[in-house]
Amino acid sequence: MGFVEAIQSGFNHYVTFSGRAQRSAYWYWTLFVIVLSIVLNFVDAALGTAGLIGGLVALALLLPGLAVSIRRLHDLDRSGWWLLLIFTGIGMILLIVWYCMKGTTGPNSYGPDPLGG
Repeated sequence: MGFVEAIQSGFNHYVTFSGRAQRSAYWYWTLFVIVLSIVLNFVDAALGTAGLIGGLVALALLLPGLAVSIRRLHDLDRSGWWLLLIFTGIGMILLIVWYCMKGTTGPNSYGPDPLGG
């Protein structure tokens, strides 16, 4: 999955918390959010809006970000509840490691393989 496809998938599955997401879908979505945040910080600074535009966009991207994170955990055959580890320091590191891992091959308890295998 390419960058544009991953962003389209993120918006097409805005609040879809079921199913699975490939590594590329998660990481391209993360890259998109980071780059957009940097750009909007410059826009906010230029307009003097004190983070208003960036904050509104971050709020709009919160649900699809949660959805792709949970679907990524599903690809690893883990419950979306594991995302709550983000509230602990060590848990955030564990989530990053998991998000870097290859998903389960073939169908798992959360659906068919997103790669079609």
